[in-house]
Amino acid sequence: MIATIILAVGLVLCIEGLVFALAPSRLEDVLDMLRKMSPESRRMAGLGALAVGVFLVWLAKTIGH
Repeated sequence: MIATIILAVGLVLCIEGLVFALAPSRLEDVLDMLRKMSPESRRMAGLGALAVGVFLVWLAKTIGH
């Protein structure tokens, strides 16, 4: 279980690192876009990302067993 958590955190850090390394100026554009969104829109985007993430974790665990 702990190995899965460490793997997940490592993968998140890899993706985040790629964004900062490959497109730092684009990241600033995305942050500006987020600032212009209403808090409710940001909340819904976060909930959508959470739902997709939970689905992908479930799918990976299902396929892996």
